[in-house]
Amino acid sequence: MSVTEAPAAIAEKNDASAVETPLRRFVSAYCESKLAVGAALFLLVLILLAAFAPLIAPQNPYDLAQVDVLDSRLPPGEVGFSGMTYWLGSDGAGRDLLSAMLYGLRISLSVGFLSGLIAMAIGAAIGLIAAYVGGRVDSLIMRIVDLQLSFPAILVALMLIAVLGKGVDKIIIALVTVQWAYYARTVRGSALVESQKEYVEAARCLGLSHARILFRHILPNCLPPLIVVATVQAAHAIALEATLSFLGVGLPQTEPSLGLLISNGFEYVLSGKYWISTFPGIALLVTIVTINLVGDQLRDVLNPRLAR
Repeated sequence: MSVTEAPAAIAEKNDASAVETPLRRFVSAYCESKLAVGAALFLLVLILLAAFAPLIAPQNPYDLAQVDVLDSRLPPGEVGFSGMTYWLGSDGAGRDLLSAMLYGLRISLSVGFLSGLIAMAIGAAIGLIAAYVGGRVDSLIMRIVDLQLSFPAILVALMLIAVLGKGVDKIIIALVTVQWAYYARTVRGSALVESQKEYVEAARCLGLSHARILFRHILPNCLPPLIVVATVQAAHAIALEATLSFLGVGLPQTEPSLGLLISNGFEYVLSGKYWISTFPGIALLVTIVTINLVGDQLRDVLNPRLAR
């Protein structure tokens, strides 16, 4: 009986593998690296902590009714005059550092991801148009991209912030300005290859509109490298925003990110109050490294030729 059932079992297994979806193949390939899986899960935890910060944080660090200035600069684990335990200590204004970090993480991730999405949409559209139209339009767009990329991102962001001023919307505009060129160059390179393929010629022969060819047929085939660039740029945007805030030209004190928390405690480092800058710095470093680990695995999965 087992001999007669063996071919059927083998055939059933082959049928199951034959109908394997692209999503299953992607998940299976990504899960080959335990480090990348751990990074993805940890990134999810960070996102959830940031999203539910008002519910998780022991206090609202920017509600003056909940902050006691007598509890300023308390070391980790100390119980303050208000009776509250400051597990990661308190900052110079008497705010619970754990709560301030959760709120700061929320702003850092929001600014980084939102600016990345806007830059990706703008850059992808420009790159598609450059590759599809070609000629002088392509040359003009790519010269603008080259000019943009020739300047350091921090320099461009500093000039824009000097003109626009502080604020979440201002910092997002600055980050979008320094990021869109990376997406445009990536999409343009992929779209040049795709636009020469037979399915694009077939779509043109069928009389489909240029917009439909670009966004319904070419763009989906440009998504793998675009996703890889998006993860790298998300980490870069968070680091750049933290740098600007540390320099005092990024977000205002009423909307502090992790970079601003590091800046606020920097003056206390030499006096022994290391935790005010150290803990936000560790949180920022771990966040950036986690995103980069996820991006590295996505690169290897979506572009196997670059796998190490």
